[in-house]
Amino acid sequence: MATRGRPRTFDPDVALRQALDVFWERGYEGTSLNDLAEATGIKSASIYACFGSKENLFRQVMALYGATAGEPPRRALREQPTAREAIHEMLRATADQVTQADHPHYCMLILAAPTGAVENHAVREFLADGRHGQYTEIRERLSRDGDLPLSSAALDAMARYYATVVQGLSIQARDGATRAELETVITCAMAAWDALTS
Repeated sequence: MATRGRPRTFDPDVALRQALDVFWERGYEGTSLNDLAEATGIKSASIYACFGSKENLFRQVMALYGATAGEPPRRALREQPTAREAIHEMLRATADQVTQADHPHYCMLILAAPTGAVENHAVREFLADGRHGQYTEIRERLSRDGDLPLSSAALDAMARYYATVVQGLSIQARDGATRAELETVITCAMAAWDALTS
């Protein structure tokens, strides 16, 4: 079967990584289609033909972001032997990610579109769903091994607390906190563990 139109002259995977860099630097609303075209070297019409829309491209970018920069904290939750170690390593991995020298100092899930124009409500809801998923992953890890004999309400509150710390680390990094300064926050958050689990 013959294909219609001209064949692509760009690699969509490369374009996706280039788009990630632009969205990460400027956020969703701060990134225009012209910015994306300039960064990728692809005409706007080709971006639409390949990715559907700016919003759809952003959703694909966020999937890539989750599989790359977002993976170390999730891996810590999965792989550490105890819930306490999992939370501690998740916070440390988050602080590592949001203070890397070669990337903007914030988590895209937290700050790529916290507020904005009414027409971008779907993007904000999409990111809110991702943040809720972050809370859910923490909640599931806290209850996974049964090593925390807490009520469901206490586990919910504890998961919400540590999800809030993760989000706060991103905001602090965006505002200029260093990795060492974030470590002091993590130390305080882990000092609360015994009180939260007693």
